[in-house]
Amino acid sequence: MLETSAGGLVVRGLEQAAAAGSEPDLSRLEVALIGRLDRRNRMLWSMPKGHIEPGETVEETARREVLEETGVDGTVLAPLGTIDYWFVAEGRRIHKTVHHHLIRYDHGELCDEDPEITEVAWVAFDHLPRRLAYPDERRLVESARSLLPDLARAELAGESPVPQNSQVVDPSRRAGGPEPVRRSASAGTPAEAGEIRPGSGRGRGGRPRGDDPEESRP
Repeated sequence: MLETSAGGLVVRGLEQAAAAGSEPDLSRLEVALIGRLDRRNRMLWSMPKGHIEPGETVEETARREVLEETGVDGTVLAPLGTIDYWFVAEGRRIHKTVHHHLIRYDHGELCDEDPEITEVAWVAFDHLPRRLAYPDERRLVESARSLLPDLARAELAGESPVPQNSQVVDPSRRAGGPEPVRRSASAGTPAEAGEIRPGSGRGRGGRPRGDDPEESRP
């Protein structure tokens, strides 16, 4: 079977990075990540992403999934790259393709009300290589490193797309799940200072964490 998802790297601080000097200072950037507990109670951090709905473009899916999984909204600035891998679920072998994008943070505060998410956090861009759980996503960070300077300059020069209207999460997409673990620290709180608390250990519909291929893939 084939599955297709979209998501991306949600970045804030582009204008500040470009204003730091002749070359944009990427250490000033922060990225929104999601954390899930696996079967061994390990927190696995990754980029937000999810399935493409009928009639959606990959860019529309990326923006919607970011909002649903992190609580923040943004504008897709550029494609970042595609990841594909195989996994087995319920006796079926599935080939999954995930389209990633660079997304500028525009609106909202982080929250973990999606029952499949244990924690959300702003993480310094320079910390991503040791925070992200999956090697293929760490490779995408290196691609982002080459794209972000020009995007930061465009942001400072006022040449980036204007923010779109804020989206609203469809409550039905979170119905039937457990109560949120907790509301995460506000977007202004440094990610490294946030406390991590284990959740209920179950995802949407009572599914044990770790059965989701995004949580168990190598």
